[in-house]
Amino acid sequence: MSAAKQKRSFGEWVRGYTGQKYITTFLFLLIPLILMILFTLIPAVNMVVYSFQDREMLGFRKWVGFDNYARVFGVKSATFPVASTDYLIPLRNSLYYLVGSFLQQALALFLATILCSKIKLGGLFKGFMFFPYMMNGVAVAIIFKNFFGNGDGYSAPQGTLNSILKLFSGEGFEGIPWISDPTNPFMANVCLVFASVWRYVGFDIIMYISAIQSITPDVYEAADLDGANSWQRFWYIVFPSIRSIVSLQLIMAVKGAVSVYEIPFIITKGGFGTSTFVIKANSTAFEDEMVGLACAMSVVLLIITVVVTAIQKVAFKERK
Repeated sequence: MSAAKQKRSFGEWVRGYTGQKYITTFLFLLIPLILMILFTLIPAVNMVVYSFQDREMLGFRKWVGFDNYARVFGVKSATFPVASTDYLIPLRNSLYYLVGSFLQQALALFLATILCSKIKLGGLFKGFMFFPYMMNGVAVAIIFKNFFGNGDGYSAPQGTLNSILKLFSGEGFEGIPWISDPTNPFMANVCLVFASVWRYVGFDIIMYISAIQSITPDVYEAADLDGANSWQRFWYIVFPSIRSIVSLQLIMAVKGAVSVYEIPFIITKGGFGTSTFVIKANSTAFEDEMVGLACAMSVVLLIITVVVTAIQKVAFKERK
């Protein structure tokens, strides 16, 4: 009797509002859940498993434990008896983009604050600054390859920047190899970071403008009555109100910084000391056919992203 009552109760629950709500929610989530498992979770688990293997494009060779990770960090191991910094240098180059991403956020927040004030042609400036983000990454890379060109047979003919400098310096000016000097990878990486910031800063500006404009004007009026200056309004009103957006933008910027690919690959093909970790992982997997090592590099990249994101979440933790 009690079992029959339980069955009737379950059937009533299924036909009721609560049961229908849960069933409808489950059905709506079923397809996205299946897609996430097939195309995200399973490949991610396989990537971690492959990182402990000596693996090529055709398949498994043998288990090597942490030897692939030792190779990434330049440590000798049984599989790789000779230490090499070939994988540490691209990882170090990602720091250029990491620093650039923080400068990009600071610049975007500064410009967004200015554009939210009552200035003439503010809408036009917003459009100009957002336009680079709408451009294809390949087009941006080609533009800056021509901009930093030196006429050296690699970086295109005399570029725009060198042409301008020659105009002011005279005929004796031979040009500066901004992105093609093998003895100065710092300058090449700075130029590539500049190109990346130029492309993405417009998106951050629009995001910050949207967040700032959502602040109620009553707060600004109260601050004006209390005699607050521009800096006090920003630090005590604007910034606390958009902390969540700043945190989100920083997380996206860090993710983009450690996984940058198209701009350095198209402009320099990773040469002249500008190879990033993703470019190196790609060449390791598909050119050197060392899939296990490339998977280890991908896992290291994932760990770095998670750690930096966790630090940011703690730093930008909402105050009660």
